[in-house]
Amino acid sequence: MNHFNRRTVATAAMGVLVLFAAGSAVAQAWPTKAIKIVVPYPPGGANDIVARLLGQKLTDQLGQPVVVENRPGASGNNGADTVAKSPADGYTLILVTTGHSIAPSLYAKLPYNIRTDLTPVSTLISGPMLVMTNPQGKINSMADLIAAAKVKPGALSYGSAGSGSTTHLAAELIATTAGVKFNHIPYKGSAPAMVDVMGGNVQMVMDLMLSSMPHVKSGKLKAIAITSARRDPALPEVPTLSEAGFPGLEMSVWNGLMAPAGTPKEVIAKLNTEIRKAMELPDLKERIHAQGFSVLTGTPEQFSAVLRSEMDRWAKAVKDSGAKAD
Repeated sequence: MNHFNRRTVATAAMGVLVLFAAGSAVAQAWPTKAIKIVVPYPPGGANDIVARLLGQKLTDQLGQPVVVENRPGASGNNGADTVAKSPADGYTLILVTTGHSIAPSLYAKLPYNIRTDLTPVSTLISGPMLVMTNPQGKINSMADLIAAAKVKPGALSYGSAGSGSTTHLAAELIATTAGVKFNHIPYKGSAPAMVDVMGGNVQMVMDLMLSSMPHVKSGKLKAIAITSARRDPALPEVPTLSEAGFPGLEMSVWNGLMAPAGTPKEVIAKLNTEIRKAMELPDLKERIHAQGFSVLTGTPEQFSAVLRSEMDRWAKAVKDSGAKAD
């Protein structure tokens, strides 16, 4: 190797060391001020609760305040757009949900691109939905539900939290898998939809296990299936969709944290480590389980894979259902 080449290699090696040292310095220095988690939904819901529980633990671990800012609107897209346009310095994060993986297929135009304007940090939690009917009616199983839908296509009605909601598209995914047609009745939220099923005005509704459990436990609604891979200990008598005649069909709602694209990888890595550490704390896990969810953390790469898979799944459901944004 001649003198020139040796000097070139040495210079290149020094450059790599400088970049590595700079990256390490960024990670070591961060955070030096408060970190904000934007929750793009109103206060009080499961997403808000999880963000605040996590924020307190991260405050203790990082030695800087981690605060939650609620920024509802446009089904969570306003908050996501705000964070996508924020400085990529690790001090502003967005809590994204299943709904954000649906939005690109549902809306003709979004002000941000979740694939290119935001970068995954870690998933946080996951939880199943329940398929529910009126306990006084004749539909006591998924087999009954599909049989009733086949008698007169489009006559069996179900309620959802609104057009394009997870509960709407989940029901349509069941219908297309079974080769039947349901009559969709959108509501402004799941609560009024469940009330109409209790009253016998609508035959079926799907919703989060968290919000459904009180009605199931009181006997006002009958759970005929759960969308998780396994039965839940809280409802051991309720079969999974796979057990009920839909092999391999699983649907969970989830959330996770993302940062603006371009956030230093060292900061993302440190955030990921601290989030996973916090989410495994026994008291926090217990609170999350009490909300009807399970802890589901992972690497940024794993979150990216989840996001791609979910976007593909819901894109098909949107197309098959013909769903439009409210």
